[in-house]
Amino acid sequence: MKKPLSILFVGESVVAHTIEFKGYDSFTSTRYHESAIVMRKVFEKEGHRFTHIPCHRVHLDFPTDLDSLSRYDVVLMSDVGSNTMLLHPETARFSKRTVNTLKLIKEYVANGGGYGMIGGYMTFQGIEAKGKYKGTPIEEILPVTLLPYDDRVEIPEGADLRANPESHVILNGLPEAWPYILGYNRLIPKAGAEVLVANEDDPIIAVGTYGKGRTLAYATDCAPHWAPPALCEWEHYSVLWDRLARWLAQELSE
Repeated sequence: MKKPLSILFVGESVVAHTIEFKGYDSFTSTRYHESAIVMRKVFEKEGHRFTHIPCHRVHLDFPTDLDSLSRYDVVLMSDVGSNTMLLHPETARFSKRTVNTLKLIKEYVANGGGYGMIGGYMTFQGIEAKGKYKGTPIEEILPVTLLPYDDRVEIPEGADLRANPESHVILNGLPEAWPYILGYNRLIPKAGAEVLVANEDDPIIAVGTYGKGRTLAYATDCAPHWAPPALCEWEHYSVLWDRLARWLAQELSE
């Protein structure tokens, strides 16, 4: 029986405040949405323990020491910018020293942890480069180099993905033809990185190692809009993420 993993998933939440104009009149509305529910279903289907920290609770819930972070087998971050990770209210408002969570993640991986960054408008560099992970400890540990500017590639017509099931243990048994995606963050593979899936010369899934740990760059989204229902509801989607997580946790090897 496969060992259940403890997965910490950070991000994939949004608070949207909208102003609507109806001629002379206007009104506002506010909504909250968690796209992370897609990934909760994926990982719980495979028997894993899933802990979600939405963007607005990072400063409250993200571990602040290595022992606490090391309770998780895998840490995944999606659509949460570096400012959210670094600007704790105690620092931003009261000028107090706080933990640098990006350095903490680097230490966690160096000591054997598994870490993955998932694409989006606020990861890697993202929209208008506001993800701001270029030059951070996260770029140091990832198997890819980040561009210094807005790295989004929008593909409204869709890009069909293909993989070689024989090329890596993560892909074994998965089909060659995959569902389409609608965009991704453009990344540059580092020397020694293994690119599992690509769109032309751009890596979509790349894995590598840092210290005693393993890392993942998943350049497209894990939920809409870049990941359409064709991908999120793909019959192999949970198997893919189970394999990625197990590889990161060193439960899966060649």
